Amino acid sequence: MRQVTITVEPVELYKILKFEGLVTNGGEAKAVIANGEVRVNKVVETQKRKKIVAGDVVEYGKEKLQIVLQSKNAAG
Repeated sequence: MRQVTITVEPVELYKILKFEGLVTNGGEAKAVIANGEVRVNKVVETQKRKKIVAGDVVEYGKEKLQIVLQSKNAAG
């Protein structure tokens, strides 16, 4: 499982897929979500703008992403 660090939460689900390179663009991200190809915390998720927070696990294809919030102390 790959860890993905976010600096603010929540982040919309389609943006996670796009920014992590699992899809080529936002349109493709929205399509695979709408088609039921993405799981959040082991449950099929069809909301493109589902709010993802630290602790969530996003699965698409063979990729599994653990979402982690960057601590404010680590930023500086």
